[in-house]
Amino acid sequence: MTGQRTRRANGESSISETPNKQGYYEAKVWMGIRPDGKPDRRHVQRKTLAGARHAVRELERRRDAGLAGKAGRARTVREMLTRHLDVVLPQRGRAPRTIISYQSLCEHQIFPRWGSQRIDRLLPEHLEDGYADMLRGTPDGRPLTASTVRKVHALLSSAYEIEVKRGHVARNPCRLVEAPRLEQAARTALTLPQARAVITAVDGRRNAARWLVGLACGLRQGEALGLRWDYANLDTGELRVWHQLQRLPWRHGCASLGACAGCWHKRPCPDPCPKIRPSGRRHVCILATADGLCKPGCTGHARMCPQRTGGGLVFREIKERRRKSVRLAPELAAALRAHRAVQDAERAVAGSAWEDHGLIFCQPNGRPLDYRTDLDEWSAILGEAGIPHAGTHTMRHSAATIALEQGVALAVVQEMLGHSDIRVTRGYVHVSSPLAEAAAATMGRALFTTTVPATVPGADDE
Repeated sequence: MTGQRTRRANGESSISETPNKQGYYEAKVWMGIRPDGKPDRRHVQRKTLAGARHAVRELERRRDAGLAGKAGRARTVREMLTRHLDVVLPQRGRAPRTIISYQSLCEHQIFPRWGSQRIDRLLPEHLEDGYADMLRGTPDGRPLTASTVRKVHALLSSAYEIEVKRGHVARNPCRLVEAPRLEQAARTALTLPQARAVITAVDGRRNAARWLVGLACGLRQGEALGLRWDYANLDTGELRVWHQLQRLPWRHGCASLGACAGCWHKRPCPDPCPKIRPSGRRHVCILATADGLCKPGCTGHARMCPQRTGGGLVFREIKERRRKSVRLAPELAAALRAHRAVQDAERAVAGSAWEDHGLIFCQPNGRPLDYRTDLDEWSAILGEAGIPHAGTHTMRHSAATIALEQGVALAVVQEMLGHSDIRVTRGYVHVSSPLAEAAAATMGRALFTTTVPATVPGADDE
């Protein structure tokens, strides 16, 4: 009587007791259900039977621990970061401009160095060598700052943390590497006489109140350009800074990147070509193929695409992602009332050409102000006031520094700037400020000034 054949239970692994034609022992391990609903069975083959059994036990252990991971080889660093930027960060609410800056770091720094490396094979030594190369610079590129290298480190580490939690890799190599030390940034701020010189220089200019608000309230450029009348109460002196104006890059909307009739890569550049090389040759995209079309990934000319999408000036929440309000000085509220009267007159002149976005500071036709135009005017104002060139963010630093010098409490300045951490606000207290000078004078009087009392306490009167 022959023995009755038994059937393996569902989910039970199978291991061949004899090698196949290639000399490998094969095994199959049930790992669960794939996203499409089909069974997830992993195929294992090893040179020895003991090796096959060990691999099966390891897969079963990971399956039981909920760390099955994805079938097949581990992803590359490029694949990991591409999904991280396209799927994970947008769902976390990360700002589009931040994601765009991360994409630039990936294309120019991360992918050329580690993009093709498997994520389970990237070593801490690889990262250290890459960071040193970034800081040192290459013959055809300038050295990167420590802050940029730290951004690269943070981006890699955040993506690896997800892979570790999901069991795709055993460890995060970034945790074994110390990012470059970040020196304290030198903040450029105007002195009180310089700030008054700027106020004198903007007198009579169109949108003069824009610079008064920037200096008095410490708003970022996008916050100032995104102010709207619906969020300003000039009677109570409250200015709600809830949104900022940002410019996002355009993306191709045609079916094939650069293949639409209006793109530069479908037909020769327009005449005159906006991109003329010093040699006189017309512009050619470095990603263009032999037929003149863009390769996938070229976004440099998406603004020329008739079906372009996702770009231009847009309103977004402010950086702090919370509703911030600032108080207006009576003089500033009066300046905004006068500014509104001038804007009403411009609206009447523009007539049907007026585009009503409700903006406090706008073009003569109501459209938003461009970042570059705003920066150019600020440079002209500084030149007229006899002040060295500085970015528009200088107004934010100046507002904080002047407020602290005038004795405004640190917590109040923190609320005005919208800092979530008061340690950031403390960075605006300079050792040369009047507060520091007053503190030094007080300590000097206490320690080094001696006075002789008129009478000796406790002495008997004669």
